[in-house]
Amino acid sequence: MVRCPGLVIILFVLFSALLPHRQAAAADNYAMARRQLVETIRANVQATSSHLGISALAPRVLTAMASVPRHEFVPAKLRPLAYRNRPLPIGYSQTISQPYIVAVMTELLQLSPDDTVLEIGTGSGYQAAILSRLARRVSSMEIIEPLGREARSRLAALGYGNVEVLIGDGYYGWPGQPTFDAIMVTAAASHIPPPLVRQLKAGGRMVIPVGSKFMVQQLVVVEKAEDGTVSSRQVLPVQFVPLTGGHPGP
Repeated sequence: MVRCPGLVIILFVLFSALLPHRQAAAADNYAMARRQLVETIRANVQATSSHLGISALAPRVLTAMASVPRHEFVPAKLRPLAYRNRPLPIGYSQTISQPYIVAVMTELLQLSPDDTVLEIGTGSGYQAAILSRLARRVSSMEIIEPLGREARSRLAALGYGNVEVLIGDGYYGWPGQPTFDAIMVTAAASHIPPPLVRQLKAGGRMVIPVGSKFMVQQLVVVEKAEDGTVSSRQVLPVQFVPLTGGHPGP
């Protein structure tokens, strides 16, 4: 067989020239999918505004939803579905939440740029990435060790440097940390965990799904007043995987 070095070089140069364009096209496709997803979320929030108690998502929340690449947080085989407005399995009987719910829970926290946030249930790390765009620091806990390790590596590789992931039972809060400005729980608890209420700052908010796996769960907003009194309100029915661990009942 006769080899033609010149032809090989030409083909290599042509392929190299085309590769960035293909990569850019793929990135553009994801960017367009994210924009379309954000518009879907915006419409869904408007349709459910009477239940949520909000008329629209804050521009900062919409920007965060549009900037975080959800396809990086789902299994490779599910990437074609990454920008559907639906939950997806991520292994270990866990899911990445529906983007509408992610946006609503984020909005309900009413975060400020200097806030510190505790997240219970890291999962794939997607919700933590969204929160990191809106707060100074995110401390996220995951009880399933392989998921926690994977999320920690993924968030670091994607440049979310203000997120710390700890493997442990989040029911009892973050060890050694006095309080947080906001707390988000991404798994359904049978009751509002008292250790998390104690770790919430005065003036802070917690968003948590409450209810058992086989009953209607409610998304609940918990508020702690400046004098330490605690109030809560139900927002809308939801369906989450259960909060696991060896914690006590209500």
